[in-house]
Amino acid sequence: MIGPLPIGADAPDFEAETTQGRIRFHEWLGNSWGVLFSHPKDFTPVCTTELGYMARIKPDFDKRDVKVMGLSIDPLDKHAGWSKDIEETQGHAPNYPMIADSDLKVAKLYGMLPAGAGESCDGRTAADNATVRNVYVIGPDKKIKLVISYPMSTGRNFDEVLRVIDSLQLTAKHKVATPANWKDGDDVIILAAVSEDEAKRTYPGGWRAPKPYLRIVPQPKA
Repeated sequence: MIGPLPIGADAPDFEAETTQGRIRFHEWLGNSWGVLFSHPKDFTPVCTTELGYMARIKPDFDKRDVKVMGLSIDPLDKHAGWSKDIEETQGHAPNYPMIADSDLKVAKLYGMLPAGAGESCDGRTAADNATVRNVYVIGPDKKIKLVISYPMSTGRNFDEVLRVIDSLQLTAKHKVATPANWKDGDDVIILAAVSEDEAKRTYPGGWRAPKPYLRIVPQPKA
């Protein structure tokens, strides 16, 4: 069994049938950030709540220029029926493309199922696909920036995914890192690779340094 693709790896391109038509992943992503989150099977209870919640907060991803795509190991016709259940029980139907990964190709491409898992969803249970429970955040450079794997019994925290995206987008623009439990607007840490001279030029107002390697400054503006 191979593990999910690591942070820093290239996010593999693929073509797949989705609830919004056939999509080539890199072309669909364009120059945006992306979230790909996977599900072991349609009509599973925890995933039903997740898909509905993601649909509800999708505007928060949109305003960050983040495109969202789901995946489940079942064909398109089942996705359509599941979407109705999601809207009925959660108040929101998926408003983003859902990959119908009935041939397991994308799950295997992203290391969520072993190469020997077969080529069909037929006969496979949610337990057989239990490792298809990952969240990937992908940057505009098509590299994986975040991987979180969840057990089937634990619903995902998409507010945390948004928090990490805020950090990723900030630290992509500025030579800073974000501390534990950071939220947008909180103080940040100057990277160790930034020299004292460069830090003084960038932050003429100075910084707090409880230790020489821990230099704390207000969050840079956009």
